[in-house]
Amino acid sequence: MTIPPRADWPKPAEETEGGALLTDVILATFRLNARLLEAAQDLAAHGGLTAAWWQVLGGVIDEPRSVADVGRIMGVSRQAVQRIADLLVDRGLAEYRPNPAHRRAKLLACTEPGYWAIRQISVAQHPWAADLSADLPLKDLQTTLTTMQSLITRLEHG
Repeated sequence: MTIPPRADWPKPAEETEGGALLTDVILATFRLNARLLEAAQDLAAHGGLTAAWWQVLGGVIDEPRSVADVGRIMGVSRQAVQRIADLLVDRGLAEYRPNPAHRRAKLLACTEPGYWAIRQISVAQHPWAADLSADLPLKDLQTTLTTMQSLITRLEHG
């Protein structure tokens, strides 16, 4: 869709080939993100979780972390993680522990029921990921991952 220009609107800079291609990548990423969130919601149900609960538990599956650290790892706000962390603790899927590095910012840790829920999701997620990636060359997936990580680094560090 072309927007008719107005004389008082600022003129955009000339678009480069790289800029146009990146814009297409961004638009495809938005579409992929929507499909992945739908799939995550379906997969999370195998463990009795929502996709958001799964995401937060995933941030503490390997070690307890502060809510702020989970937010940084997952790319979401501390407030969003706090709300979900409180729900997970209320349901016994996670617990708060003292933080030796900071008295007020407790550590969020996964509990046995939380690990069990993640295990149930993994039982469904591993075959799903294998099926989805079956016809894709590993080299292409690695290149995609490397490119995405580079873009994340550039966006996060200016």
